Amino acid sequence: MINLQSKLFKFRISTLNSCNIVPSGPPSYHTRSRSPQERPRKIFKRKPIPFIADLKQTNVAEDVISLFHDYQRSTVSKHDYPSYSSAIYKLAKLRSFDGVDTLLGRLRAHNIRCGESLFVGLIGHYGKCGLVDRAIHLFHEMDVSFNCVRSLQSFNAILNVLVENRRYCEAHDIFRDSRRLGFRPNSVSFNIMIKMYLEKGEPENAREVFDEMLGREVEPTVVTYNTQIGFLCKRGEFEKGKLLFEDMVRKGKKPNEVTYALLMEGLCILQRFNDAKKMMFDMEYRSCKPRVLNYGVLISDLAKRGEIGEAKRLLVEMKKRHVKPDAAIYNVFISYFCREDRADEAYRVLVDMQIAGCRPVAATYRMVFDGFCKTGDFGEGLKVFNAMSTSGHFPRTETLCCLVMGLLELGKVDDVSFILEEMVKKKRVFDFKSWEAIVKDSCAQDKSFDNLITEILSYCVN
Repeated sequence: MINLQSKLFKFRISTLNSCNIVPSGPPSYHTRSRSPQERPRKIFKRKPIPFIADLKQTNVAEDVISLFHDYQRSTVSKHDYPSYSSAIYKLAKLRSFDGVDTLLGRLRAHNIRCGESLFVGLIGHYGKCGLVDRAIHLFHEMDVSFNCVRSLQSFNAILNVLVENRRYCEAHDIFRDSRRLGFRPNSVSFNIMIKMYLEKGEPENAREVFDEMLGREVEPTVVTYNTQIGFLCKRGEFEKGKLLFEDMVRKGKKPNEVTYALLMEGLCILQRFNDAKKMMFDMEYRSCKPRVLNYGVLISDLAKRGEIGEAKRLLVEMKKRHVKPDAAIYNVFISYFCREDRADEAYRVLVDMQIAGCRPVAATYRMVFDGFCKTGDFGEGLKVFNAMSTSGHFPRTETLCCLVMGLLELGKVDDVSFILEEMVKKKRVFDFKSWEAIVKDSCAQDKSFDNLITEILSYCVN
């Protein structure tokens, strides 16, 4: 018995030693011993590509092309796919599509293998600019000229471009031709087609596509239901939209904040504001927290009906619930005040949103600028113009012409010169009628505007 115990004790000691465990020390639950073979991991930072880093600082199409050629000549290594794709994206964003064609030609000539994402993004840019034929051509050239395998992603991209640009017959044809092209439409494909028929005002055909989707065992998404619910609610058919909502829940699809916002909008159209508000607060019981979009529906409806005080109270309540207002919410208030010729209050909202950390968009500035020009407060309008220029935005030329003429009446020649200089920098011009009105207004003033008229005429010639 003693011999057996001693053997077990020796076995335990040898096992602990082989595992690098010291039995005499107390166990530690806060540190981990490192084995001799284990080495600390080195964190490698990816070095930025110099060309791409310089490209980010360039915002003129001609400079992008020049930079591309300069790097091509000065560096030993040739441009690769990341360089080409970055430059092409930049040119497309700047709407320099001749430059895009130039780089695509070089890409093809050098036989550089491309990723599909480049073409998907480019097809989208073509679509936004109405260059649908270019988008179609690129889609067909992807596998032929660029050795890039097309997937459902590029198929859906071209399908969406056709629908967005109201090329409905071609969208229908390419969708029906999907099998021959080697694609099996997914939920995104069907969603685009449902959207198309609803835009055309053909809900029966949209329903047929939805039924076909189910027949092909393609699972509908929340977007599938939201598209149809939104269409019905905007037509005042809230009850039909609600039935579709209930069917959606019954089939296990969880509604999101967009779903509820569409239903709330439907109730507001029927002047059932209290029901819409109740629906928003009932959302949380269905595990869907109200978002800025839902508050926006209620605030917009209140502003339309002139109940701006109630809208302000809802804004306060929204902030208490830690829902941060976005630019669209603030724009509702600014639009209301400008419509009521209360541009000074609209300006206060503009200041408040900036203090709250919300960045104004172009429409925000333009509404306030137009509001001041409408009420004849050209000094404040000039302040907003300065803020717009600093932020990279620019007002409509029609309203800017109104500001220039207003400043001329006040004798503020230097301010008019400043505006004209900013227009030259931003490559903006007045049309002939605007120039004619400005020159006539300058000549009609009692003060001497000879220098300004000369300056204006020089801008006209340039």
